[in-house]
Parts: sequence; structure tokens; C-alpha cells
Amino acid sequence: MRRLRNVKIVATLGPASSDYDTIRALFEAGADVFRLNMSHGEHGDIAKRHEIIRRIEDDLGRPIGILADLQGPKLRVGTFANGEEELTEGQSFRLDLDKAEGDSNRVMLPHREIFEALEPGASLLVNDGKIRLKVDECGKDFANCTVVVGGVISNRKGVNVPDVVLPLAALSEKDRRDLEFVCELGVDWLALSFVQRPEDVSEARDLAKGRAAILSKIEKPAAVKNFDAILEVSDGIMVARGDLGVELPVQNVPPIQKRLVKKCRNAAKPVIVATQMLESMIDSPVPTRAEVSDVATAIYEGADAVMLSAESAAGSYPIEAVQTMDNVAREVESDPTYREVIESNRGGLRETVADAIVSAAREIAETTDIKAICCFSQSGTTALLVGRERPRVPILVLTPLVGTARRLSLSWGLHCVISRGVDRFKQAVINAVRAARAEEFALETDQIVVTAGVPFNMPGTTNILRVAPCEERLIYSSDPE
Repeated sequence: MRRLRNVKIVATLGPASSDYDTIRALFEAGADVFRLNMSHGEHGDIAKRHEIIRRIEDDLGRPIGILADLQGPKLRVGTFANGEEELTEGQSFRLDLDKAEGDSNRVMLPHREIFEALEPGASLLVNDGKIRLKVDECGKDFANCTVVVGGVISNRKGVNVPDVVLPLAALSEKDRRDLEFVCELGVDWLALSFVQRPEDVSEARDLAKGRAAILSKIEKPAAVKNFDAILEVSDGIMVARGDLGVELPVQNVPPIQKRLVKKCRNAAKPVIVATQMLESMIDSPVPTRAEVSDVATAIYEGADAVMLSAESAAGSYPIEAVQTMDNVAREVESDPTYREVIESNRGGLRETVADAIVSAAREIAETTDIKAICCFSQSGTTALLVGRERPRVPILVLTPLVGTARRLSLSWGLHCVISRGVDRFKQAVINAVRAARAEEFALETDQIVVTAGVPFNMPGTTNILRVAPCEERLIYSSDPE
């Protein structure tokens, strides 16, 4: 199941993709990681999909990553006596804590924390920004507003507060229950919604207790402002363009995406570009040209992964959507301009021995006839550093830990193989050559670059590099030093 591309594909599972045959077809079409959306589906449904993924993993002999996406706190208005009301530009409208049903003049907003954080002049966005309110006067239990952009407001529509850092934890009580449930199931990544500050990430990490890596969703202006600090405490990032496009002017989103992707790459942390990538394929077997261009742009920028949401979870053409992403990725990565763009954006600090080793491995591979870079990685750190280099040759990762292999399935260019542990470098080279031959990365007449850390089985000790021939005598060597 070797992919003929480096960027990874994340596919969300849902009603349209819940059975073994469909999920397996999605994987075979190109999905590398499956997303379980905790906003939809009961725990029983989530557990069933998780079990199917792990069964497919066993059947196909390839590690598959699972990402559980936590819902986060949902801010919504209350209900209206008539079900909905029409708000017109310039009129006054009040939000308060009164539980009475709403009318054309007011409605309940059952979130005291919002009122405590609001200031006059702040904006409130309702129904994905279709309605915009400006706060004129506010107190601890109310906000008197002017309607800036009118429209129909109806029961329980969502509210966004782009101008204010809200005193709300990123994890609701539901999220805490969901987090514990999916960690016990054995997911590999936790996607954290409503992140505003690094402390939100630290809270989730404390609850996860190392059972899953933490991926922060950047969907609020506060998260963009605090991005460097959030990135430092996160294992990965999701650029959630949908919510960003609600809370920020839409023209701001593309340059923000570009900056965030570059910072993630420099930090050697995986980044997913998500939301509305092939949205027309929910109902159509082919995407629009603009959507194809959007996917291609994320790939040219160096994103580790691109994601399908409703396209694969609830759409009529989930497998076709994955195939389309796979086709776009392969075409982009075969373009000479892609290599020029990727190589011109190499950055990040090079301060450690491991940094120097992986940089040297890439240079050797690209200046001589090397077929693959093979790295041994316990925690995944070395593999991520090799991926940051975006080499022209494939990256083969050998790890004795299935959890590490599953988490790395999200990262650019990493092809992971579960390998028994070694305690001698010669044995590591033998195992690397065997894997390169078995996975069809190299032939007997080829050479590979092998990186590892001595002593073995200690994270962060990468300190050795060797160019190894893939000869038959090496594969069957029985005298490791």
C-alpha cells in the first residue's frame, strides 16, 4: 500500500462511510488518516468505526492513523416564539439571559461568560456570520446591539465573538467525557476545538496523559494572534478555514494559511489544511476548478495533509472525493515548480546533532544515486525532522512502536513500517535494507541512507548516518555487531 505522493489525506467518517467495505475502499483510494467527528454520532457509533479501522489495518498490514475531533463549547442563541425572526439593518436587538422565548427585539444567549467579556464596539456574528451585530451597551447579563447586517435568525443558531478572548475553557464537559472515551478506545490524535491560548492545549494534554497526540485547531482570531505559543505546546495543527473565514474577513484567510503552514513546517510539526476543500463533491461526482486549485495550493505550500469533511462523511461520492484528492496531489508533486517552491521554503532552526544528521541525509540522497532515506525512530521525532527537509527521495520510517507509526501517518512523506527493536547499528542497517527491498523502495543494486541513534531505544539521540548498499549478502547477514 505504498502511496505515490507525499502529502497525506484525512477523510472524515460518517453516515456515508460507516461500514467495512466503504472504509476499506476509502483507504485503498488514498485516505491515510480517518477523522472521527465527536460533534456527530454516539459513542457506540464511534467505537464501531474505530473497530472497523483497526480491522482494516490488520487485514492490509499498514498502520492507519485515527483522529478524534472534539466538538468544543458551542455558543448558541435560544429559541424564538415564532421559530424565526427577520432582523433588518439598523434596528436594535438585545441578547440577554432571560429564558423567555425570543421575538424581533430580543433573544436569550445562555452564556454569561460572553456578557462578562464583551465591551461596547465588539461584534457578534450569528449563523456563520450571515447576521452581524455591533454591541452598543452591555452588562453582566445583557448586550444591547445594533444590527449591522440583517437576515433571518432562528432557533439555536451559533454565535461567534471574534473581537474578544472569551473566558471559556476549550473543553466542555461533553469534550472531557469524549476525550476519555476515545483515549480509552486508542485513537492516535485528538483535535482540540475553540483553542484561544496555549493553556487550552496544556489542559487537554494533561487529560490525555500521553495516550494521544494533541492537534490544535486554529479557528479563532485569538489563536492566530497566539499561534507561536500554541504551536510550541501542540503536537500538530489544523488550519480550520471555515470558522476562520467567519470570524475574520475572508480575504485574510489565505495569507494566514500560508504563514501557519510555513511555521509548522519549520517546527517539524504536522499541519492539516481543512474545511470546504472539495465541498461540491458532497452532491457532485466532480469538483469545481476552484476547489481543485484550493487543494493544489495547500500542497504547493507544503502542508502535511489535506482533509475531507462532509465530502466523505455524508456526501454521495466519498470514494470519488478521496480519489480526486489523490489525483490532484500526484499531479502537483510531479510538477517541477512544486520542487522549486518546496525547496525554496526550507527553514527552521538547525541547532542539534539530529538536525545536522537529517539535513546531511537529504543532501547525500539528492546529490548521489540514493533510492530512499531510512530512519529508525522511537518517538517519531527523527522521522518528523527528516520530513521537514522535504527530500526528493522517499522516507522509510522503521519503528518498533505501532502507536508511533500510526501517529506519523499524518506527516508528509513518511512511510512507516513496524520493525522489531534493535540494539546494534549493523542490525539496524540490515533491517533497513530488508524493509527497503520488501516495500519496493530499492533493488539489490541500489543504495539507501540509514539514520539512527546510538544508544538505541532512546528518543532524540539521532547521531549516526550511513550509506548502505541493498545487497543480498547484507540482507541475509547473521552476524550483527
